[in-house]
Amino acid sequence: MLAPALDDALTGFVAHVRDERGRSAHTVRAYRGDVLDLLSYCSDRSVTSPDQVTLAHLRGWLALQSGHGRARATVARRAASARAFTAWCHQRGLSGTDAGDRLASPAVGRTLPTVLDRGEADRLMAHAAVAADDGDPVAIRDRAIVELLYATGIRVAELCASDTADVDHDRRTIRVLGKGGKERTVPFGLPAARALDAWLAVRPRLTEAAGGALFVGARGGRIDPRTVRSAVHRLSAGAGGPEVAPHGLRHTAATHVLEGGADLRSVQELLGHATLSTTQRYTHVSVERLRATFAQAHPRAAASPPDGAPAASH
Repeated sequence: MLAPALDDALTGFVAHVRDERGRSAHTVRAYRGDVLDLLSYCSDRSVTSPDQVTLAHLRGWLALQSGHGRARATVARRAASARAFTAWCHQRGLSGTDAGDRLASPAVGRTLPTVLDRGEADRLMAHAAVAADDGDPVAIRDRAIVELLYATGIRVAELCASDTADVDHDRRTIRVLGKGGKERTVPFGLPAARALDAWLAVRPRLTEAAGGALFVGARGGRIDPRTVRSAVHRLSAGAGGPEVAPHGLRHTAATHVLEGGADLRSVQELLGHATLSTTQRYTHVSVERLRATFAQAHPRAAASPPDGAPAASH
């Protein structure tokens, strides 16, 4: 059990993250869990108030995370949570110094999720359509899920939070609430529209609720991210290609849009990224597209030296 001063600081910090910074419920839970773990570690070392937390405590806590085999990304996230907490405590006058100001985080290598090529994406969608042919509402729902994720590139949390009223069937768009409470409208194509219409036609067989969640589970409640991930994994494995997660479909959508000629600003808007730098890290351009762009744009791309003449060197 935490000392009263530590418990009050934790409660105040969580309220700050939730109410003042406007973070999502998932992010608030992550911050609370990280800081609670840190304060429990400090409490075991006789710390009873925020002003007693030192850089040595923070470093010892992070070292313990690494020693327990935590992934580098997890340790880096926990370090960020600790820095946010100590900075807040200093700003609120709960501590005389910011103990986390000099706390370093482990470097985290950025890895790209599995990305389907166009043929693999087509086979996944075709497999989902065949699986839905028997009229099973869950299979029809799952087909609509993979079609919509691939068509829009929205996050799995955004898909799960969407309501039927968020879909504009005439314009073929869906309104989603992204990170930081930012709303955006994302278009989708005819295949996704048809799959979505088929799902909405059988949706009452899973739930009689009017309006409400766009996608529901087998028991009629709003679908959860775990169910979506399971459906995407199952369908991608059954399609015979690489097994992907919803995040992989998001990345696939962005990659295919970029390869089709869209600029980074458009992809940024599609994905709901706050900064272009995030989009640049998230997307990648294939070597084939770079070659094609070069061949079309550079005046000497197709030029070859005269017979017997040496190629230019630099």
